[in-house]
Amino acid sequence: MTLSTLFSAVAFPEIDPVLVQIGPFAIRWYALAYVAGLIIGWRLMMYFARDTRSRVTPKQADDFLIWATLGVILGGRLGYVLFYKPDYYFFHPAEIFMVWQGGMSFHGGFLGVVLATILYCRHQKITILDFGDLLSMVVPVGLFFGRIANFINAELYGRVTDVPWGMVFPGGGPEPRHPSQLYEAVLEGALLFLVLLFFRRTRFAEKPGFIMGLFFAGYAIARSFVELFREPDAFLGFLIGGLTMGQLLSLPILIVGLYFMFRPRRTPA
Repeated sequence: MTLSTLFSAVAFPEIDPVLVQIGPFAIRWYALAYVAGLIIGWRLMMYFARDTRSRVTPKQADDFLIWATLGVILGGRLGYVLFYKPDYYFFHPAEIFMVWQGGMSFHGGFLGVVLATILYCRHQKITILDFGDLLSMVVPVGLFFGRIANFINAELYGRVTDVPWGMVFPGGGPEPRHPSQLYEAVLEGALLFLVLLFFRRTRFAEKPGFIMGLFFAGYAIARSFVELFREPDAFLGFLIGGLTMGQLLSLPILIVGLYFMFRPRRTPA
């Protein structure tokens, strides 16, 4: 790392993670990101459900909001506890419920929403693949807002770099680092949403489960790619074969996604 590179780093826009605080009560950008993702995703689900090609009704999409919220929050928190810091929370179990201190896992939230979807579809007697296709269309919206919140919190930053847009993150040492949160916001959020929107208008979307599989595969590829620039969690580091936890957890998601995309379409007997 040269001295000229260090001084050419882009200044990190220090935004207070707390938007408003009145006494002990605080509204954080991180919480607002979850709220924005859930509400905008919910409204988009209802919009897509109004399409004549949709096999899910707007009412069924509307009623799923509470189920999705519980799946995201409970699954995301438990996933972080079990996948990333099981030893720590084993000795500090009371802190498992302190969600406001941070610590959420996409992969845990993913599993939480999958479980919520299965239970909801059984309750409503909806075909899981049809509902999964609709739900997958809007998940990138939540991912986008979540990664922007990670950037504001100056957490989950990237590895040391000499690229012109490298940033010196608070708590990340004096060297410029990749703003990997923004990479994820663009790839897992904005770009993946546009890809899904394009394929939704093609004949591929006629096969139940294709859009869901495309989302799974697209997310896994985007996340695994960005992990090449993201600093591994200090308490985990690199794992098997130099892979990160994010890459290892994305592998089964990729396999499942490819299965739903390319599985043979069943024909009526």
